[in-house]
Amino acid sequence: MADDAGSLRPVRRPRLPRGSTLLRAGLVAALLGLAAAVLQTPAGCPPGSSGATSSAPGAAGQPSRGAAPDRPAGSASAPAGPPGESGTQGGASRPGAEGGADRPGAGGGALPLPPGAVGVPVRLAEPAALAVLRPGARVDLLVAPAGGRPGEAVLLASEAQVLDVVGAAALDGSSALYLALTPGQARRAVGQPEGSRFAVVVRG
Repeated sequence: MADDAGSLRPVRRPRLPRGSTLLRAGLVAALLGLAAAVLQTPAGCPPGSSGATSSAPGAAGQPSRGAAPDRPAGSASAPAGPPGESGTQGGASRPGAEGGADRPGAGGGALPLPPGAVGVPVRLAEPAALAVLRPGARVDLLVAPAGGRPGEAVLLASEAQVLDVVGAAALDGSSALYLALTPGQARRAVGQPEGSRFAVVVRG
């Protein structure tokens, strides 16, 4: 009877896991796998660093093909202008650049010796007069001979051309006026006795 009673008891079947339970188990397994992958990654090699390292030599070394070479600051070339305007801006010409070398005060450089003339350096009794003279000016050369009467001056050359002004700012007596004279005027100028005083009168 005992065996019959045991055999009549209902047999319980094992329950299958529900869908939500399977989903939870899958999420837990995925999280565990992700944690294991993170722990196995070296600390000094973050993801994505290999690509940056491989491109660094090209950026720090030679420039890539097709890239323009580095140009120092301020080396951009200015656009070329029309002929005759080099070194100027807006078409403005430089002083003394267009046929003004023979005008008093134009340019400021020494002038060439005219044909048939001789150059004579003259030291003036008043070197301050050199401050108002420029190459190309015309002057009358006067001399007060040594031993002559006070206020007496002799005209040596009329409208002599100034070729250069040497040492206008010098204070040691080395300043001089370089004049273009005829051979006769030059002989009279250099033949003056020692101690003679030279002066000039600027012509308009």
